[in-house]
Amino acid sequence: MVSGSSPPSKEMEVQSDQKWVENGPSRNAKWWYSTFHTVTAMIGAGVLSLPYAMAYLGWVPGTLILLLTWCLTLNSMWQMIQLHECVPGTRFDRYIDLGRHAFGPKLGPWIVLPQQLIVQVGCNIVYMVTGGKCLKKFMEIACTNCTQLKQSYWIVIFGAIHFLLSQLPNFNSVAGVSLAAAVMSLSYSTIAWVACVARGRVDNVSYAYKQTSSTDLMFRIFNALGQISFAFAGHAVTLEIQATIPSTPEKPSKIPMWRGAIGAYFINAICYFPLALVGYWTFGRDVEDNVLMEFEKPAWLIASANLMVFIHVVGSYQVYAMPVFDLIERLMVRRLNFPPGLSLRLVARSAFVAFTLFVGVTFPFFGDLLGFFGGFGFAPTSYFLPSVMWLIIKKPKRFSINWFINWGSIYVGVCIMSVSTIGGLRNIVADSSTYKFYT
Repeated sequence: MVSGSSPPSKEMEVQSDQKWVENGPSRNAKWWYSTFHTVTAMIGAGVLSLPYAMAYLGWVPGTLILLLTWCLTLNSMWQMIQLHECVPGTRFDRYIDLGRHAFGPKLGPWIVLPQQLIVQVGCNIVYMVTGGKCLKKFMEIACTNCTQLKQSYWIVIFGAIHFLLSQLPNFNSVAGVSLAAAVMSLSYSTIAWVACVARGRVDNVSYAYKQTSSTDLMFRIFNALGQISFAFAGHAVTLEIQATIPSTPEKPSKIPMWRGAIGAYFINAICYFPLALVGYWTFGRDVEDNVLMEFEKPAWLIASANLMVFIHVVGSYQVYAMPVFDLIERLMVRRLNFPPGLSLRLVARSAFVAFTLFVGVTFPFFGDLLGFFGGFGFAPTSYFLPSVMWLIIKKPKRFSINWFINWGSIYVGVCIMSVSTIGGLRNIVADSSTYKFYT
């Protein structure tokens, strides 16, 4: 991963020379690109389930866990940004590149790549479900006299859009889509919590834990932790986003990237905390796993919010899919000698979209999918893998504040990964036993 033997000149960009030439990152992005790419990647399906997670965690534990995850993941994102150019003359443009540097060329890919793929593929599956559900809700409100289609058909319609968008070559080519998605995320989050305030608390609202068996409640709490993890998911594409920003020794990319990340986390806070707390205050323990589904009036506002969610997850799908497209195409070029170009994109990307579409149509369990993927993939990439790599590469002084913060993040991340994966998988199995497929 180290560039040529001669040191970089004053104006030369610091970069790695081991790139796939076809779709290597275009390094002309501004700092605000990282803001809306990160917002698009992070704020999405997860925000709508936060009141539902609060219903299983309760006021104090839920608020504390939400605040703790916000702080820990902001720290781990800072670590990722700093590690992007931790070796002079080299840019680790992909999570797997940094993993190779931290864990070694053989072990690194096996540690990092599965977790990153779980995040990216898992997000795309969940966004298939979310996009289809919100499009269905929008049409039901906007056209009451229209023939109502099955939810599966709406997910297919959402997937069809991505057969076209997936042919855009790289991150910068989806910048406009990502910007629109970021604006939509802020808009529908605001609409959701303002609508909760306007509606007021429902009759006989209860904030007690749900009346269910202790075993079921335990697994639902585990799943709620995974849902909160899912809400902080942008780390899996942080290095890929930073790779689009120009960098020189005088102006390293970590400066504008961190500025953009701070902006993204500010937007994250004004979306997440009001919706989580106000949504739970309004509906209590009986809130839906997608809080927008609670509202019917005013019809135009709720229809608009669902359309905004739909637009947002269109952009989010592309942000998470781009690194996967890059990986698949590099493998096809190197292992199968597939010629680069339009035919490669058409085959590789269409196959991936078709796969996520099939899984989304088959298993449309929104809340359970959030918990499962949130624990199994998002906890490692957002919580403890950055901290592990920081300890290996930077070697902070033993028992220093930095050392304790990193080990705390590792401990919290491992706990969340363990319990929320179990809870999410169990809930998927339980809910699928009563679900009629392809309805």
